[in-house]
Amino acid sequence: MSDNETLDSLLKSLNTTLNGLTSEEAKSRLLKFGPNEVKEKKRSPVIEFLLKFWAPVPWMLEVTVVLTFILQKYLDMYIILFLLVFNSVISFVQEHRAENAVELLKRRLQVMAKVKRDGKWISIQAKELVPGDLVTIRIGDIVPADIRIVEGEVLVDQSALTGESQPVERKVLDTVYSGSVVKRGEAKGIVISTGERTYFGKTTQLVQVAKAKSHIQDIIMKIVRYLIMIDVTLVVALTLFALLAGIRLEEVLPFSLVVLIASVPVALPATFTIAMALGAEELSRKGILVTRLNASEDAASMDVLNLDKTGTLTENRLRVGDPVPSKGYTERDVIVYALLASDEATLDPIDVAVAECSRERGVTSSYSRLHFEPFDPSKKRTEAIISTPEGELRIMKGAPQVIEQLASVDKKWFDEQVSLLSSKGFRVIAVAAGREKLEVVGLLPLYDRPRPDSARFIQEIKNLGVSPKMVTGDNSLIAVEVAKEVGIGDRVCDMREVREASKQEKMKYVEECQVFAEVFPEDKYTIVKSLQDSGHVVGMTGDGVNDAPALKQAEVGIAVYNSTDVAKASASMVLTHEGLTDIVEAIKTGRKIYQRMLTYTMNKIIKTLQVVLFLTLSFFVTRFFVTTPFDVILLLFLNDFVTMSIATDNVTYSMKPERWNVDKIVRSSLILAFLVLLESFFVLWFSIYLRLDVNQIHTATFDMLVFTGQFTIYLLRTRGRIWSSRPSKPLLISSIADILFVLMISSLGILVTPIPIQVTLLILLTAFTFNLIFDQIKVSLLRLT
Repeated sequence: MSDNETLDSLLKSLNTTLNGLTSEEAKSRLLKFGPNEVKEKKRSPVIEFLLKFWAPVPWMLEVTVVLTFILQKYLDMYIILFLLVFNSVISFVQEHRAENAVELLKRRLQVMAKVKRDGKWISIQAKELVPGDLVTIRIGDIVPADIRIVEGEVLVDQSALTGESQPVERKVLDTVYSGSVVKRGEAKGIVISTGERTYFGKTTQLVQVAKAKSHIQDIIMKIVRYLIMIDVTLVVALTLFALLAGIRLEEVLPFSLVVLIASVPVALPATFTIAMALGAEELSRKGILVTRLNASEDAASMDVLNLDKTGTLTENRLRVGDPVPSKGYTERDVIVYALLASDEATLDPIDVAVAECSRERGVTSSYSRLHFEPFDPSKKRTEAIISTPEGELRIMKGAPQVIEQLASVDKKWFDEQVSLLSSKGFRVIAVAAGREKLEVVGLLPLYDRPRPDSARFIQEIKNLGVSPKMVTGDNSLIAVEVAKEVGIGDRVCDMREVREASKQEKMKYVEECQVFAEVFPEDKYTIVKSLQDSGHVVGMTGDGVNDAPALKQAEVGIAVYNSTDVAKASASMVLTHEGLTDIVEAIKTGRKIYQRMLTYTMNKIIKTLQVVLFLTLSFFVTRFFVTTPFDVILLLFLNDFVTMSIATDNVTYSMKPERWNVDKIVRSSLILAFLVLLESFFVLWFSIYLRLDVNQIHTATFDMLVFTGQFTIYLLRTRGRIWSSRPSKPLLISSIADILFVLMISSLGILVTPIPIQVTLLILLTAFTFNLIFDQIKVSLLRLT
């Protein structure tokens, strides 16, 4: 089939001509195909806020609010209602900072296009383009839709779409993708696809489908499940005991409700949110913008990091390697002649690379240029005529196979050198010069070199227990060379085999592979999803439209410096500095956040177990409730809001990924809860020994629960002795304020029955002494594990 026949069939299939469409026809097609833009998907902020009340923990709080209302415990109800709203407001405000990816995709398409309508060239918004339109593109333009070239040739950079590091030539009947950038040349083309049907638009659909899983909600629910199981068991036991002992259920029911309230980790979601928000603020000071709060904590668990090669590990611009001169020439000669056959003003990537190389090596030429022919895709070379004292000199620079035919050279040496350089992943340019007859001066290897900090970064994340993998659209030769140079490894995967493999085989391939070459955009998403299915917490870096689906799917999607708006909107973290070293800070900060949240979580579990077990078991022993429902609500209010300051605590990060093992956390908490339970019964015995009445015992018990809660934080916040790490000022100040407040209300009888200040101080001293003993037990247990 000839080119004319192919062009004719193209025009026929789109029902258009080389004169473009009429305004009426364009209007009709706009109604049929819709605007050349990505459909907007937005949700009302009111709906977003209301959804904060639609989750397992809010449900439990809402049920508790209803129960307190039915039992006419209005003060309890107001406190719990306040906590519920407080949690939701904090979560909504912090998470609302994230930008909407589809909105930015839509804005990205709103460029201007030059189109032929009614036989005249006019400029319109790209969103008004329709299939069949005749458009023109030239150097510097963003291609407004998928077009098929019908006249002219262009060099386009589509790295943001396909991941290819090198610009590609596009000639008549080739397709140029929407969103790519014209680097050289001018062409006319017929629009073949618009909006979501373009290569660009199909990527946006993947972005809309992709969604990172939230681990935090699962963690909270597992913790709640354990606490509720214990709570229900104790409430049933309490009710049965009351029936057998002849105690009225009206007395037991309010207390059972309080046990339920004590079991719900009311401030857990808010504390996690505050910890992640403070972590996000800390990261922003280090040049990392967090757009999804969970990402700062997910960075702690991340054990695999997929690294996009082009523009992430590498600089995304051509560089000249060490020239290979022919016999009788030097490296300097190769650069000088290549420079004379280049013109930086054309913005040709190879000409720019040669000019930069000459400046870096201090190579200049005093010869004047009489004539210059820029790169011609049909000839695959540049040519210059130079004036020298010996006469005119003709110089060429271009594809090796072209130069080899036009110049004399040692063919064996030439072919060996071209093959050797190509096998190492270099793009090779040959340089020739001569007067009557051309001869090859030498070869120039071109490559997209790694960033100066890439190798150091790879070593640092390996030291932190994170496995790096490289993902690129380039061929395996280039990919493996870069991967070896930065220290990732050389186990390369053929993506064709991965695509054709079964799910289990695919998971195995992806897990074992270190380098993924010749990757399509949808493959990046598949790689991330497959690793997640294998149980990994996955990070992904990228800068282009082609990276967006994978960035959004990954738990830690990282858009690097100078990323497209689409990549930034899809990522959960955005780097504002060049290079990748800031990711190391993100991992370290994430692991610090984990340590803070672990301290709070264990403290909450221990405190809950202490309260529900002590209150239930003490009732079996004494036949009266050792504290009041209001005291428990006040205790929760004081402890939960003070312990939120754990989110600011000074902690050290782990050298390996952190994973939430709720079973292990609960088991460890049970051991410490048992010790605190012994302390609680000691204080109860001490209160009875001092002959305090029931109301005074209520206050003494309340004081003990507050003090032990505060000291338990300091017991848990470090694996060493209590004094081995200095707490943050907010944590220390809030603890002191909490203790002073309790001392004041207990001695003055505010909200509680007054008891002598000496008794409260003795309880404080007892709690402190027991904590020192528990600290020694904790350190001894850790040595054994």
